[in-house]
Amino acid sequence: MAQYWLLKTEPETYSFSKLLKDKKTNWNGVRNFQARNNLQKMKSGDVALIYHSGDDKSVVGIAKVVKEAYKDQTPEDDREWAQIDIAPVKALKRPVTLATIKTASGLTDLPLIKQSRLSVMPISEKHFQKILTLGDTSA
Repeated sequence: MAQYWLLKTEPETYSFSKLLKDKKTNWNGVRNFQARNNLQKMKSGDVALIYHSGDDKSVVGIAKVVKEAYKDQTPEDDREWAQIDIAPVKALKRPVTLATIKTASGLTDLPLIKQSRLSVMPISEKHFQKILTLGDTSA
């Protein structure tokens, strides 16, 4: 059974529209141990919401994991960092802003609100579906 995740990115660094164009990318550069551990738990077929941080602060798309964790090829140090490969599924019809997420019923316990700085986080299917509903999008 697929698990659900939220992946944060600065759109200036790598945007969801770039993922749509590229059709696949490696999700690398994660330098937080908790986020790295979450990457290592991700399985092929898992689904992730893509969240643009920075000025956008909104969920903008859906991606799927197509390759499970492997060694990050770009470490700045000798620690064991990980990366995964993802492919786009679709853009949300309407981006779901952080402000909307913070006020929506059923999302108050979303990890994005509780651990706002974490770049890779598990979310529940309930959270995933609620955000899709707010984004006027079906899975």
